[in-house]
Amino acid sequence: MTLSQVSPDDIRSAFSQAMSDMYRQEVPQYGDLLELVANINQTTLDSDPALAARLDAQNETSRLGVERHGAIRVGTADELSTLRRVFALMGMYPVSYYDLSEAGVPVHSTAFRPIDESSLQRNPFRVFTSLLRLELIEDAALRRQAASILAERDIFTPGARELIELGERQGGFDRDQAERFVTEILETFRWHRDATVDHDTYHALHAAHRLVADVVCFRGPHINHLTPRTLDIDAAQAAMPDYGITPKAVIEGPPRRQWPILLRQTSFKALEEPVRFPDAEGGTHTARFGEIEQRGVALTPKGRARYDELLAQSRHAPAAADNLAHQRQLGEVFAAFPDDAATLRREALAYFRYQISASGRERLASGESAPASLDDAVGTGWVDATPITYEDFLPVSAAGIFQSNLGDTQQQAHASEPRSESNQSAFELALGRPVHDEFKLYGRLQQDSLERVQQQLGIED
Repeated sequence: MTLSQVSPDDIRSAFSQAMSDMYRQEVPQYGDLLELVANINQTTLDSDPALAARLDAQNETSRLGVERHGAIRVGTADELSTLRRVFALMGMYPVSYYDLSEAGVPVHSTAFRPIDESSLQRNPFRVFTSLLRLELIEDAALRRQAASILAERDIFTPGARELIELGERQGGFDRDQAERFVTEILETFRWHRDATVDHDTYHALHAAHRLVADVVCFRGPHINHLTPRTLDIDAAQAAMPDYGITPKAVIEGPPRRQWPILLRQTSFKALEEPVRFPDAEGGTHTARFGEIEQRGVALTPKGRARYDELLAQSRHAPAAADNLAHQRQLGEVFAAFPDDAATLRREALAYFRYQISASGRERLASGESAPASLDDAVGTGWVDATPITYEDFLPVSAAGIFQSNLGDTQQQAHASEPRSESNQSAFELALGRPVHDEFKLYGRLQQDSLERVQQQLGIED
């Protein structure tokens, strides 16, 4: 870097903190959510020293206090591609493609996040970013009207656009520029209670789909949730009423396990917030909500296929009366998925990071010969194999969160269609580049760690 540039990691951390501070002011219950999660995490670490030691060894503990994911919904290709440029200056890149139209939500999405190991350890801030699919609005006149409204707005300040171009030209920012960049970009994510359309237009778009109205009818896309990470989402779900928070009916994702996999999520209901219309005294809008997540190990394609198969089986069961019953049903189905680290690794169901253990370093220093194979090195304690944290999202869970905060019913005033490669191609065309393949990213992290260990110990396999 030149001109005493601030690292993208530092800019990302500053932006994440600024957004958290802003959202706490806009949605006071978010502050309650942070307090709840911090208390649950501390209790969990105090009661499980083995977990605390494992998280420390993986540099995960330091992430907990700052880890967040946000979500934003945009309406045009220009908005999406400009956000891509914004996030690149923060060291965040689009990972995976999610087509939520399969579940009745007229958007497709990606997640902007760091992709290299050191940046993930520094601050794994993510923004789940959705692009409205106007072509799924059945009413052609309404579709044209929505497109016209979106074409008239600019969700970025003039200062933000100038700084994006400056940062790209320079290859980064100095400290003063970085501070101004964070301030200007934050405005894109700020809530504005004044609608940009009249009352009747808002309700016509709302009738097509609540999310359409949320994207089209305001000056900017506003952050619609900011999610802290908990170590025990079941405890968090149970504790939410104690903080005056009403949780959604069930926790999304896999059931509770000894070795958590992928992602589990819960939330509180979207707020009913006052808005003003140009031609009316006012009304209300429901979009922003609070969410909590628990992250487990990233699964390989083989593991993910098994997960998807079991999830599909679980969805054939009768609807559970409550979350406890839902978790019992899930637990019975997912009993077929191995729940110990050794089997997950041996059967190549999950990704692991390899490093020489403290014992291995001592034995190596003493001149002892290392085992000839990786399995022997892991089995005899020379090498630690630790799960690689899942940094991404699950389409079914994301749709479940969206739907529960849009009234617990799937609105059908738009056409749904099966997922296709052409949908992803259209999204990537709007984005301005292909999305990263999450499996390749996790595979690279695993392979890099494996090659380091092989080189250090002289293991050839």
